[in-house]
Amino acid sequence: MASLKEIKGRIQSVKSTLKITSAMKMVASAKLHKAQAAIEGMLPYEQSLQRTLDELLKYVRPDGRYAAERPLRHVTLVCLASNSSLCGSFNANIIREVRSRIAALRAQGVEEITVFSIGRKMAEAMRREGYPSPQDYTELSAKPDYETAAGLSVQLVQDFLEGRTDRVELLYNHFVSTAVHRPVCEVYLPLSAAPSGEGEPSFDEYIVEPGKEELLETLLPKTLKLKVYTVLLDAAAAEHAARTVAMQTASDNAEDLLQELSLEYNKSRQAKITSEILDLAGGAQE
Repeated sequence: MASLKEIKGRIQSVKSTLKITSAMKMVASAKLHKAQAAIEGMLPYEQSLQRTLDELLKYVRPDGRYAAERPLRHVTLVCLASNSSLCGSFNANIIREVRSRIAALRAQGVEEITVFSIGRKMAEAMRREGYPSPQDYTELSAKPDYETAAGLSVQLVQDFLEGRTDRVELLYNHFVSTAVHRPVCEVYLPLSAAPSGEGEPSFDEYIVEPGKEELLETLLPKTLKLKVYTVLLDAAAAEHAARTVAMQTASDNAEDLLQELSLEYNKSRQAKITSEILDLAGGAQE
């Protein structure tokens, strides 16, 4: 049985850990609130813009460049994780999804795979796998920035249009709720028009000025840039949610352990007192 001094030391250590996890939970919760507000404000706009683009692509094709389906020889993956740990299975899940996707592409005969890693954890994991990121996007994970996201989008689009890559995919953790986030893989390029939902307006019902072609020329790059930025916000919200839940779980475990140690301390202290009383009583009888 551990001594009272050892148990007391463990209690102090758990109390110190509990203070840290509680503080980290409060910080993560505040960041989650801000990130959730950002993605909830941006997502409806991005989705509406995407639906408009999908509908427009049924009438106007951007001379086949953006929607070109080519044999897959070179695929570009844009993969998002966090810069730090202590967020549960957030990083492990998306890294496992990326590895699975790379294995699937290799099985399809893809000759070359380029991975743009966003976040330190993803960059480290992909470097070990032999896929170093062409550029450092560490800060983009911690602080999603539209200008940087737009620059990345321009580079991805240029690589696709100039034939340096045949497909671009986005892999990230999608924020569903505070307790739920799931890895997703989306095709960024080539574009494909989604089927119209029932009741959705058709461009045949509208007069488009100056014309559908001009609208597409303006809308297309804007939508592609906004998509990258929205994915960054989505992944950031998922990360803060995962860290909030992880720190809450850690705090709950620390409190449970603290109760167990306190009980053990009290039992040991009571046993020691009883032993001392018995020793005194035995000495008095002698």
